[in-house]
Amino acid sequence: MSFLPTSPKETPGNPDFVLVTGDAYVDHPSFGAAIIGRLLESRGYSVGVIAAPDYRDAGSFGVFGRPRLAFLVTSGQIDSMVSNFTVARRPRARDVYAAGGVYGGRPDRALIVYCNKIRELYRDAAIIAGGLEASLRRLAHYDYWDNRVRRSVLLDSSADLIVYGMGERAMLESAEALDSGISIGDINFVKGTVYRTRDVSHIPEKKRVLLPDYTSARKDKTKYLESFAAQYKNTDYLTAKTLIEPYGTLFAVQNPPQPPLTEAELDDVYALPYQRAYHPAYEARGGVPAIEEVKFSITSARGCFGACNFCALSFHQGRRVASRSHESIIKEAEAFTREADFKGYIHDVGGPTANFRRPACRKQEKYGVCAGKRCLFPRPCENLEATHGDYLALLRRLREIPGVKKVFIRSGIRYDYLMADGDGAFLRELAEHHVSGQLKVAPEHVSPAVLERMGKPAISVFNEFKAEYDSASRAAGKEQYLVPYFMSSHPGSGLKEAVELACWLREAGFRPEQVQDFYPTPGTLSTCMYYTGMDLEGKAVYSAATKGEKALQRALMQYFLPQNYELAREALIKAGRQDLIGYGEKCLLRPRQGERPPETAAKPAAGAAKRKKKTIRSLHKSKKNRRTI
Repeated sequence: MSFLPTSPKETPGNPDFVLVTGDAYVDHPSFGAAIIGRLLESRGYSVGVIAAPDYRDAGSFGVFGRPRLAFLVTSGQIDSMVSNFTVARRPRARDVYAAGGVYGGRPDRALIVYCNKIRELYRDAAIIAGGLEASLRRLAHYDYWDNRVRRSVLLDSSADLIVYGMGERAMLESAEALDSGISIGDINFVKGTVYRTRDVSHIPEKKRVLLPDYTSARKDKTKYLESFAAQYKNTDYLTAKTLIEPYGTLFAVQNPPQPPLTEAELDDVYALPYQRAYHPAYEARGGVPAIEEVKFSITSARGCFGACNFCALSFHQGRRVASRSHESIIKEAEAFTREADFKGYIHDVGGPTANFRRPACRKQEKYGVCAGKRCLFPRPCENLEATHGDYLALLRRLREIPGVKKVFIRSGIRYDYLMADGDGAFLRELAEHHVSGQLKVAPEHVSPAVLERMGKPAISVFNEFKAEYDSASRAAGKEQYLVPYFMSSHPGSGLKEAVELACWLREAGFRPEQVQDFYPTPGTLSTCMYYTGMDLEGKAVYSAATKGEKALQRALMQYFLPQNYELAREALIKAGRQDLIGYGEKCLLRPRQGERPPETAAKPAAGAAKRKKKTIRSLHKSKKNRRTI
């Protein structure tokens, strides 16, 4: 078995589907385009791949001619605007999903550009959009880069259909409908899709939710909040209703999500004949950097019930966890040992959250996830079944495979879930076998006000975990460290909270090498709070919106860097915390050369201090006398 065809010379006639992706072609199950292409191929369809086309030339989209059934279009693994720009809206220096890591080959809003270029060539061709960019922009959404609410990407792209979420089942059902002769314009019945229509009378009243019309959502932030809240509450396949978004006389209609794949279905997806490498055509340009971290990594599960507010997984993969069988994963790991460049190290066994291998509770399987309740926030739910037994058994089996030296966990763990598990076996074996010197975890902040807006546990939970992790590492005879990730400028964080975080970092002895600034991307509750200034209940939420304040909060997280001195000093003064500039143990900054510490300069002379105290006592006495009278 070879790579999927990338030129007409490799396939007879026009293929059934032409798959257009903004990434370089990597035939690996960590890449959505590869999964969809291989899945369709396994069902007897022919697929041609156009990877990273020249978006300036419409002809580059016609190398295979018009496909028999449809064009399948994705901007790539991540949103093209996130791929192209930093949170400061500066162009990135590198694109790890491009050949040689060279930036600049992917257009802004790639999904829109690609679909419209196809329309230039083939006016009536069927176009199905998918991938993360399509999924998170499937209805009206706030766009950070334009700083406004944009309409559904289905309309701007001129695509006929959006497949959202993890789209295997929706894509197969759509393919079968097209192959049976149903027109793309008549495919309005597939779950996990969004379509356009002028008539919604076929949707029963009890099974639909009418969202605010786009014009209202664009002009009125309370209407946008109402729209987002309805989308947020309708992400579970067991309880979700059909969402209808009006655009004048036109409607964008989101069908309820598809159920997660079963264990057997997931096993089949990951057993497809991937080459597990980038296409040989990229060899001369240095390959594709994104393969490096995932080539010898294993996806164990999908979905995440952690539901952090700044994460879009609830919208894309859903909160219900589905996992692969041990046998499927063992087979994949055994295949690693037969590859020439495998050195014995499995880099990761995980998913969105490594230690989630099962639904949070049994109720989810019957009633769906709770719409107004979290599994782990503000504390673990009483129905949560926190156990690592299955995951631990899997890791033990992987360690026993001949040729495997180490099995690492790098995709991150939820330490609050781990702490909710009364059995300490997983933590002991994690420290002994599965950490490569450093374990990455994400407390994200320390301020209770900010953690509440993030949907993250209290910092005390992290402190407890750190103590137990350090103890387990010592017991294993290893010197290992935690690498905690923190975020600046998240909604709810002002300078006061940023100073609180900086002081905690100093006291804990952490000096972050990298700083993550909150990035408002489509599909997250945090982005909605950032734009509207409100939470889902309509309560006011402060957000640092200017570049200046964002820079101040970032600098405070790395106050110890010389290049951050002026910004960190400015932040402390603006926050009224000049007491943290000085020579005391708790100070963050030293005064500049020749400058007295601000708190020293502000101290009154001894005589003045005595006079001030006397005046205050007199004032108190006077007030007391007035109250007595």
